[in-house]
Amino acid sequence: MPLSLQIITPERVVFEEEGVESVTLPGSAGELTVLPRHAPLMTALQAGALFFRKGGIETDVALSGGFLEVRDDKVIILADTAERSEEIDAARAEEARQRAAELLASHEGEIDIARAMAALERAEARIRVTERRRRRGTGVPSMEPPQRS
Repeated sequence: MPLSLQIITPERVVFEEEGVESVTLPGSAGELTVLPRHAPLMTALQAGALFFRKGGIETDVALSGGFLEVRDDKVIILADTAERSEEIDAARAEEARQRAAELLASHEGEIDIARAMAALERAEARIRVTERRRRRGTGVPSMEPPQRS
């Protein structure tokens, strides 16, 4: 029995579909993979790359933290932010990574280290997602939300 997957942010439903074979994501204690018939689970998520497989095709999403709930073959991700790989501008993500790294390295004035670290983690997650998509090449299906009738 395949999984039902929902990825939700405060602004929108990023993905919602049945038939997902596996979901790999950045848990608070490290990367974890959810397969059908997974034990019930609730955990915090950290910034990182999430990918899921459906019909043998992997799809990537950059997360910036949130929560995961797994119950009865249903995977619900409540994310602070989530971006599908095709929504990410790789050049902008690299610029954001460089700005955050420079801010952390500068130690000038009173920088908000937690905020700078969060920005760096978000940028690095976005870069990992775009790199995974680029390595796979073409053939990645569009992740447009399903049409409702």
